[in-house]
Amino acid sequence: VQLQESGPALVKPSQTLSLTCTVSGGSFTTNYYYWAWIRQPPGKGLEWMGATSYSGTTYYNPSLNSRTSISRDTSKNQVTLHLVSVTPEDTAVYYCARDYRNQFDYWGQGTQVTVSS
Repeated sequence: VQLQESGPALVKPSQTLSLTCTVSGGSFTTNYYYWAWIRQPPGKGLEWMGATSYSGTTYYNPSLNSRTSISRDTSKNQVTLHLVSVTPEDTAVYYCARDYRNQFDYWGQGTQVTVSS
């Protein structure tokens, strides 16, 4: 299983950040797994942002104050993260990961996103 994040490296404050995770190697077309977005701001720990299943069930971290939405495109094996109204505090490395029974067993390599004007 391979996961690959893609999206802009630089976003301006107040804009919407959109990142896509492309899953290959099978296992996307099953509800055994959730597909999660996790980020790590510089000098801080990992923060789970939310996740979606193949069927579209989603869960979000309430600490993000409803700024996050996650969708999936089953025809492309992709999961997309949208984070609205970004601020410099959203600067982080963003990862997608496969969640199997609350264990993140496969990760993408991560993508650095900087929020700056």
